[in-house]
Amino acid sequence: MLLKKVKIRLSILLALSVLSVLAIFLLFKVLEDNVLYFYSPSEIKNSDEINLKKRIRIGGIVKQGSIQSSERDIKFIVTDTKNEIIVSYSGTVPALFAEGKGVVAEGNLKDKKFFVAKRILAKHDENYMPPEVEESLNINAK
Repeated sequence: MLLKKVKIRLSILLALSVLSVLAIFLLFKVLEDNVLYFYSPSEIKNSDEINLKKRIRIGGIVKQGSIQSSERDIKFIVTDTKNEIIVSYSGTVPALFAEGKGVVAEGNLKDKKFFVAKRILAKHDENYMPPEVEESLNINAK
């Protein structure tokens, strides 16, 4: 038969274990809801699992001659050399945003060919390309 002290220690240890597992589960659940996945135009075209209601990031190169701007918004094409997706954005684009440069856009897909961006991420010098974009371009160039 276990002593009273041992029973108390085991109860505390069990309670701490349950609380730790619960805390880790909640942490992962919160992080899952806040993670934005990165997709290339080819991944979007070939995937059947992309949720149109979930916010994502797409990336690639701004296609030459594709930028069309008006007073209210800007439209351009993001390409990974194999596939393209049209991006619409309302707002001011970063100063380094240009044709032929790498870009990451955050927002929602309307369908597999049209993306509405809430934010344009191009806050880097002209020689830098996000590793995910560079890897995606290298894979799709083969």
